[in-house]
Amino acid sequence: MDTASNTASAATAAHADFEGAIEVRGIEPVPDHERHGRVRELFPTWVAANISVLLLTMGASLVVFNKLNFWQVLVVAVCAAVVSFGMVGVLSVSGKWGGAPGALLSRAAFGVRGNYFPGAILWVARFGWETINAVTGAYAVLTVLDLLFGVKSNTALIVITLVAFVACTFLVSGMGRKALNVCNKWSTYLFGIFSVLVLVYLIANMAWSDVFSKPAGTTAMMIAGVGTIAAGGISWVPTGPDFARYLPHAASGRKIVGVTVSGAGLVMAPMVLMGAVMAVATPDLASAPDPVSFLGDILPTWIAVPYLITALVGMLLINSLSMYSAGFTAQTMGVKLPRAMAVSINAIISLVGGLLLMLVAKSFLGSFIAFLTLLAVSFSAWIGVYAVDMARRRGRSLRYDPDALMDTGRTSRYWYAGGFCWQAMTAWFVALVAGLCFTKVDWFTGPLATTWIGEHGLGWATTIVIAAVLSLALPKPREGAAETGREPTPRTKVPA
Repeated sequence: MDTASNTASAATAAHADFEGAIEVRGIEPVPDHERHGRVRELFPTWVAANISVLLLTMGASLVVFNKLNFWQVLVVAVCAAVVSFGMVGVLSVSGKWGGAPGALLSRAAFGVRGNYFPGAILWVARFGWETINAVTGAYAVLTVLDLLFGVKSNTALIVITLVAFVACTFLVSGMGRKALNVCNKWSTYLFGIFSVLVLVYLIANMAWSDVFSKPAGTTAMMIAGVGTIAAGGISWVPTGPDFARYLPHAASGRKIVGVTVSGAGLVMAPMVLMGAVMAVATPDLASAPDPVSFLGDILPTWIAVPYLITALVGMLLINSLSMYSAGFTAQTMGVKLPRAMAVSINAIISLVGGLLLMLVAKSFLGSFIAFLTLLAVSFSAWIGVYAVDMARRRGRSLRYDPDALMDTGRTSRYWYAGGFCWQAMTAWFVALVAGLCFTKVDWFTGPLATTWIGEHGLGWATTIVIAAVLSLALPKPREGAAETGREPTPRTKVPA
């Protein structure tokens, strides 16, 4: 009898584990009894979020376009990692407070209806980020095929590789948090091993006298370089709470920030620096037609192929992490699909955008840098408003109400006036327009792009400051259905 009982219990446990392998929870806040995450689990997540060959290309652009030397690139890379992922870590703490993804917590700042507007901008920007990563992953596959089998790229092969990459991304992101954590852990080990191998090869074979003899660039180009490299990290800021929502309330906020910055910086700074070193040996690296094939020219095949394969896995995980969060954004925007299926919208759009970029666009890097610049501004307006709202909720009694977050009707605590928090909407819109005025890319130049802020590439930083200052200067929002004169509904008790 005991044996049968034990067998049944084991089978039940195994079945529960199997079901837990695929995350079925959507945007709804995670209840306290399911908060079993650990802060250290965030480390491989943010390592994996930066396993991208694009960082090599961006490092090369600092040498070729910004005219920076080795030491300046090092400073830029470290500053960019600390600034961008410092913001990711700080705002990730709100995920622990509310147990919900950033796209949902944003309702508390902008209002139930107001949240649709910044949410739509972030969703569209995420399409672009996923498209860029899908294209890079497809180029990695094409380069490996060329190096191993001499198969040259053609239109049919481009379509096949891009479809395969997007399909794999969709499958991994659809499985959810547990699958991503396992993949992130092992990809971190593999990529770390091969990155060290590449680094050793570069140390042994590079003409270091040429590397260190390059003259220094201007301070303006260093500051602009920080913005370019930081843009990728800034795009992860609204995503941060998504990966912290399973952490218990007792988890240390300082540890969340520290693990986030250290995980990202461990990969980000060395990759950017390696790209800069490679650019000295191959000056046309930053202007190559694709961001990957140069590795076959710089590295021997026995290093280039396994390195590209591990980088390919990394880029697949980056897109999976992004699509994972995009599923939450879609649900918050009103898409009536389970999270795993909501991801399919981003998969389809990234596939179409990737085909246009690979088959139509003339310059990958030019399109990429322009996208990064606009990406940073679009995310920064949201960051400034959200950060102020989060700061106002530092007291335990003021934190997010899970019932109100899911309530999209007039009874919601976050209904404000007609579903809009006009203070947050005003600050967000003014900051977004101002940031674009300071921005200059290949096909767009804002009217203030020639000012000191514009010339130093600080449009994104200015956008954050304007959004935050306006949020503080405008009257403090009063939660509740303001247009009816009702008092806010009683707040759900938040555990200490």
